[in-house]
Amino acid sequence: MAVSKKKTSKKKSNKGQTRKPRSNAELDNFALGSDSTQYPSTYSPKCLEAFDNKNPKSEAWTTFLCTEFTSLCPKTAQPDFARIYINYIADKKMVESKSLKLYLFSFRNHGDFHEDCIQTICNDLEKLMKPKFLEVIGEFTPRGGIAIYPYASCSNSTKKFTSIKDKRFLEYAPGKYTLPLSRVY
Repeated sequence: MAVSKKKTSKKKSNKGQTRKPRSNAELDNFALGSDSTQYPSTYSPKCLEAFDNKNPKSEAWTTFLCTEFTSLCPKTAQPDFARIYINYIADKKMVESKSLKLYLFSFRNHGDFHEDCIQTICNDLEKLMKPKFLEVIGEFTPRGGIAIYPYASCSNSTKKFTSIKDKRFLEYAPGKYTLPLSRVY
């Protein structure tokens, strides 16, 4: 009886391997950890910083939730409050979280309509990262008895990601891609 030899795969497994931490050279240019933080007094996309994605061939969702977003009504200068959800699938770059916090904070004295704020955030993050897919959702606190929940998204030109964008856009409804606040705290 002949014994057949199984072909063994030469594919390397990542199981049990440790990844190298980011080098100091990679981290030197970030404002993160600096002695003093400069808070912008008005809208400032210059606050945004990106870092290299160590896994650009992988696909993973990243979600940021800003529970205390504020901006100003451009007509009355009254404050508007919102929760902002940012969901994305990175490509070569990812957004650094402290820079995102400072960027979102920069809207505090910025007068713009809710829909414009959300579209601006989406556009600025798309320009910074060039992600595979990105969506930004705003859940603004009702003022005058009306709540506004704007949605903006973009994707690269790959069929898979344009399909995600189209599907999520067509199926969007307030609350569909967000969480109840009780699940956050």
